[in-house]
Amino acid sequence: MRNRQLYPVIEARIKKRLQVSDIHEIYVEECGNPNGKPVIVLHGGPGAGCNPAMRRFFDPNAYRIILFDQRGCGRSTPSACCEQNTTWDLVADMERIREEFGIEQWMLFGGSWGSTLALAYAQTHPERVTEMVLRGIFLIRKEESDWFHNGGCAKFHPELWEQFIAPIPEAERGDMLKAYHKRLFGDDAHVRLNCARAWSRWEGATVTMLPSTQRASAFAREDYALAFARIEAHYFINEGFMEEDGQLLRDMHKITHIPGIIVQGRYDVVTPPISAWQLHKAWPNSKLIIAHDAGHAVSEPSISTALLDATDHYRA
Repeated sequence: MRNRQLYPVIEARIKKRLQVSDIHEIYVEECGNPNGKPVIVLHGGPGAGCNPAMRRFFDPNAYRIILFDQRGCGRSTPSACCEQNTTWDLVADMERIREEFGIEQWMLFGGSWGSTLALAYAQTHPERVTEMVLRGIFLIRKEESDWFHNGGCAKFHPELWEQFIAPIPEAERGDMLKAYHKRLFGDDAHVRLNCARAWSRWEGATVTMLPSTQRASAFAREDYALAFARIEAHYFINEGFMEEDGQLLRDMHKITHIPGIIVQGRYDVVTPPISAWQLHKAWPNSKLIIAHDAGHAVSEPSISTALLDATDHYRA
């Protein structure tokens, strides 16, 4: 697969802060062509927040690009807050944004947790979605969380796994998600931060196919790690606030008419390819593209190229 350069950096034309509950205020921005094809970008985590590079997957002359920081992260406030913060709150926030910007229908673009949120929104509001471009599929099932937090991924990264389990007493390592959640929401600020950094470093170190100490360090920054780790643990221990495990696959019949492209790294050990395959099988109007030299990260060249090709395909 050839590798493509992202579109040039463009500045946000509109920046807004929307009060979406008595607690939460979310940051929203718009860039690109105000008369272009509307697309909303859904960041990962949950809890990761947006960054300017996310604008670069779209031809700025063709797309009207909407990005927002989900509740409790990025430039949204209060930071790391998990009250009134569920999948369905975020779906409602997306509807609030759509109405605020006067958009009738839009394309959904999201990776990892962003793919989860895209599917949840589309199944709730199928009439509002024109297409979906999804990457690194995460269906927020128990088996996926267990794979990453309870030892599956450890078989590929044993040295990193030892660092991840280090803050947790041996007696509690049978359920790492529960053990981390207890500490991330405990009263000891020092323990909270240390666990947030260990949690975030584990994910940052495993998202790329080739090692990246720089990425792992960036994930462990204090200003990033606490929101990222707390919000992820909050969502995962509550199983995404779904009615049942596997709900997103169960409800695919609601959106089989929506066209979509799925991009999946062959060597993704964070969200292994089985979920992308199962989603594709349940979604006959989808195209599955396997990046054979990539892991999970959107920055890996073959994944970036496939995503650029996908947005170019739908830009008309």
